Amino acid sequence: MRHKIKAKAMEIAKNPNTQKVILSMKPQKNLWGISGVVLFMIAPEIIAYIWGADITQYAKNELLTAHDFLEQKYYEFLVMLFEDGMSWFNLVFGVALLVWLFF
Repeated sequence: MRHKIKAKAMEIAKNPNTQKVILSMKPQKNLWGISGVVLFMIAPEIIAYIWGADITQYAKNELLTAHDFLEQKYYEFLVMLFEDGMSWFNLVFGVALLVWLFF
């Protein structure tokens, strides 16, 4: 069973379509590619690490006095986003994309 899985994984890895898909995922080596990786993958995790508890406490306090539906959903989203702190997976994935960008 193990050999079958390993053989299938090797077959998928050597497939030219798989290699095209992987290359198409690579960010562009320009200002937008770099800033996209930094702004959408790395910066939110750093913000969550530094100010996550403060943002969560603020959102919970404001949630008590939210007046309309959108305001309530906004504060619930902030709590959901920053409640658990930073995601090591997203941070490592963002750094890996940034390293991959330059190679």
